[in-house]
Amino acid sequence: MKRETINAAIISLTLFAFAFILGEVFTSKGKKETKELTEYEILMGASEEKASLPGPIAVFSRAWQELSNPFYDAGPNDKGIGVQIFYSLGRVLLGYFLAIIIAVPAGFLIGMSPIMYKALDPFIQLLKPISPLAWMPLALFIIKDSAMSAIFVIFICSVWPILMNTAFGVASVKKDWLNVGRTLEMNAFQKAFQIILPAAAPTIFTGLRISIGISWLVIVAAEMLVGGTGIGYYVWNEWNNLDLASVIFSVLMIGVVGMLLDFLINRAGKLFVYTE
Repeated sequence: MKRETINAAIISLTLFAFAFILGEVFTSKGKKETKELTEYEILMGASEEKASLPGPIAVFSRAWQELSNPFYDAGPNDKGIGVQIFYSLGRVLLGYFLAIIIAVPAGFLIGMSPIMYKALDPFIQLLKPISPLAWMPLALFIIKDSAMSAIFVIFICSVWPILMNTAFGVASVKKDWLNVGRTLEMNAFQKAFQIILPAAAPTIFTGLRISIGISWLVIVAAEMLVGGTGIGYYVWNEWNNLDLASVIFSVLMIGVVGMLLDFLINRAGKLFVYTE
């Protein structure tokens, strides 16, 4: 192991320990009111322990409890964290792959044809800045299904980075390589799969990586809106239960899953690295 890696690991562990100690110092258990209370104040709950932000030990304790049985299912509002994450991953991956099916061929078309680029660019520039969640009311009205509406929102937020990066990658393929294809009398299909796709693959995977990150960000907000199941609903449900330890634990799990998705797409992209 390189010395640089060891030093980085030591710094990371030191920062983690520092944050852990700070978390325990600046969080405390709820305090009770010490002054003498009137009967009305007691009836209104002023004598009960006040809520406070849980410290790292409380969060790790809840994490151990949740992760010891992540796939239990005790009813609509009581499912394990593993079940909730699988619901979210299913929606994200379905919307994401639908976006790939539409955006990659469309990006090829736009990248290879300057006429199509000029024709479609106004529509892309108009639709691209719209927040994915702004489509949610229309999706709920048209599709009439909350889960499918969440998948549609994932599709919308995934499609633009993949489309734009594919179009840019295809348009950036060197003309000399295309001329070689003409010299070898390759047909359009051969040029697309033997020259353009390998050359544009790194740029396409950059779009895929951006899209998966955005999709995972958006699904949390979408599931908070539509409810039912999923990690976003889990966060909102725990907040309604005033279980802040579970809220912090689920936020950390969202980060872990997002990191794993990014890692997998990055590793997949390295399998298609093109060298001249």
